[in-house]
Amino acid sequence: MQIIKRPGPPAGLRRRLWRLPIRLYRIGLGPLLGRRIMLLAHIGRVSGRPRQAVIEVIEHGEHGYVAASGFGPKADWYQNVMKTPDITIQVGGRTLQVTATPLPADEGAEIMARYAPRHPAAARRLCKIMGFAIDGSAQDYREVGRHIPFVRFAPRA
Repeated sequence: MQIIKRPGPPAGLRRRLWRLPIRLYRIGLGPLLGRRIMLLAHIGRVSGRPRQAVIEVIEHGEHGYVAASGFGPKADWYQNVMKTPDITIQVGGRTLQVTATPLPADEGAEIMARYAPRHPAAARRLCKIMGFAIDGSAQDYREVGRHIPFVRFAPRA
């Protein structure tokens, strides 16, 4: 694994395209996106205003949903949920009150190694977008997983 260039969050037209799924959720078509795209409703760390972001679900199970901050720890949604971790998510037609918890780098490495064989094309594309050159091996995906912040969104009681 080699870090080519870590890109910043999208801007301009690219940002509008990345945020298009938010509009689908707003008009009630979120279920069409399936269970791999999640809408986060969180609070801005500076403004204190409600914010929304869409991110890919990397893994889900009895302990909640896991997502990666592909643009690193400087991504706005990541910083916001680290400051105010009690948020609401919507996955498909399901809305949940959750608490966001950052995962250790070693756990992120194993999650990425499990994700890659399940979704090989998406994993390669994700690594390219994030600026990583990989050879496709499990070890390379583990190394990428150590460089990306992962977050678990666990349902609140």
